[in-house]
Amino acid sequence: MQRNVPPFATRVATGLLVTAALGLASLAHAQTPAQTPAQPAPLSPTLSQAAPPVDPSFSAYSLAQTCKQKNDNVAQGQCVGAIRGIIHGYQYGVLFLGQRSALPANETQRVSLCLRNTQVSSIVDDFIADAAQVSDDSLRHTPAEVAVLGSVHLHHGCD
Repeated sequence: MQRNVPPFATRVATGLLVTAALGLASLAHAQTPAQTPAQPAPLSPTLSQAAPPVDPSFSAYSLAQTCKQKNDNVAQGQCVGAIRGIIHGYQYGVLFLGQRSALPANETQRVSLCLRNTQVSSIVDDFIADAAQVSDDSLRHTPAEVAVLGSVHLHHGCD
């Protein structure tokens, strides 16, 4: 029997894996001492570089619009599935990083999420409320993973 995986779930999984891998790799690199001689600072600031394009079908805007459809069971299933996937992937990434890299004391806890006894519906409500405070244009240019994790860290970060 072959499972029918909707394209939305496939995009969630692919985007999550890429985001988690890149984010955690950069965190690990930033936290470990350099093993090569110090490189001179680049002449142009890194922040002036253009951000990579955001998949419009899985931007923070599209996810927020999906999550707002409270009376649509399919939309709610996609919303909950996407948010759970993002959070679980991130938590596994933090766990993997903590096991594979020498981080300073409490660094793993700083990037961890404290979600014991937290219902996904409250995370969805927090995300929708946080997204409502940002312009639609900004949400369209923000990856869904970044917005969800930012919202979750705001409300459920570990101290």
